[in-house]
Amino acid sequence: MAEIEPHTAPPLIDFPCEFPIKVMGATQETFSQTIIELIQSIVPSFNAAHIEMRASSGGKYISLTCTVHVVSQAQLDDVYRLLSAHPLVKFAL
Repeated sequence: MAEIEPHTAPPLIDFPCEFPIKVMGATQETFSQTIIELIQSIVPSFNAAHIEMRASSGGKYISLTCTVHVVSQAQLDDVYRLLSAHPLVKFAL
C-alpha cells in the first residue's frame, strides 16, 4: 500500500505584507487609542496614520480599518487574538 502524502496547501498570504484588519466596537473616546496600543504591543512599528475610521449611520458604533505590516501568519494570528479578546471590540475581521 502506497504511503499517502499529507496535503499542504500553498499559503493564502505572502509574508511580509500590509494586511488590513477591520475592528468594530461601540463609539467611545478611548476606542481608537486602545486599538492602536493593542496592535503596537504585537507590531511595535504600527502607526496610527494607517487607520481609516468610520462611524455607523446612527453613531453608536465605530469601525477602524488598520493596515498592519505583518511578517508571519503567527504574528497576524496574535494580533487577531488580542483584538478579539478585548472587551471594547465587538469583532475583528
